[in-house]
Amino acid sequence: MSFFDLADFSVQAWMPANMPPEAEALIGIGVLLGLALIANFIVKGVILRFAERLLRFKSETLKRLVSRLANIVPALVIARGAPLVPHLPDGAATVINNVVSAFVILMVVLALNGALTLVTEIYQRRPEAARRPIKGYIQVVKIVLFAAAAILMIAALMEQSPLLLLSGLGAMAAVLMLVFKDTILSLVASVQLTSNDMLRVGDWIEMPQFNADGDVIDIALHTVKVQNWDKTVTTIPTHKLIENSFKNWRGMFETGGRRIKRSLFIDQSSVRFLEAEEVEGLHRFALIDEYLDREAR
Repeated sequence: MSFFDLADFSVQAWMPANMPPEAEALIGIGVLLGLALIANFIVKGVILRFAERLLRFKSETLKRLVSRLANIVPALVIARGAPLVPHLPDGAATVINNVVSAFVILMVVLALNGALTLVTEIYQRRPEAARRPIKGYIQVVKIVLFAAAAILMIAALMEQSPLLLLSGLGAMAAVLMLVFKDTILSLVASVQLTSNDMLRVGDWIEMPQFNADGDVIDIALHTVKVQNWDKTVTTIPTHKLIENSFKNWRGMFETGGRRIKRSLFIDQSSVRFLEAEEVEGLHRFALIDEYLDREAR
């Protein structure tokens, strides 16, 4: 017998006779919640722990991902058992099913969000991660994912088609463009920064208009974090790196040297040929000893 067959019960069959309907409903709800807690314990306390020991989950993100998927099981138990609770008010089972549907959608989206975070963590271990970061693109996918989840959850709660809600969003296009203006600008800026290799994690950049002078420690969709030499962190909007100029010192590190330009003032009246005694005195410098002998010939 499966767990869902166990959840398919009738509380009314073993309840005492002449019990008030409200008490029967409360007892039925209590039994249903108890079964949901048992399902939660079996899935998380037994199955997931066994799978964790067997597969040796090392990532906390992966553990949270699996745990969120496991939350679906007790929710389904409640949805399956709600119609069987006696004397439940009219429409209560429908409301419970709608809430459970929205909860399941939320858990699936949170699990997908964890999967995207796990992909980011794995990619950041690769050598090319500093040169071509994908964190901005992953954040765009997450925004689309949560926006779609919000529409599906509202549709589930209202028992309406998601297409009906989407048709109403057309009139709100101007408002959405205003709300997501910074996101759109940052997305375009992230694509330009990555495709043109203008910025990498670890680059030393200088941007005086934002008081930024230090190493880039994070490149995200909306912001770029720069750790200054005094260990303070400056957060710069990503699109500002395209709108304004900044100095990247990466070339200096790649060449292994640094050109320093300084003015050198010489008094013309002090320029003359060296005397023999002065030449002899300069022989004490070993680095120019051969040069002096060669010029003396």
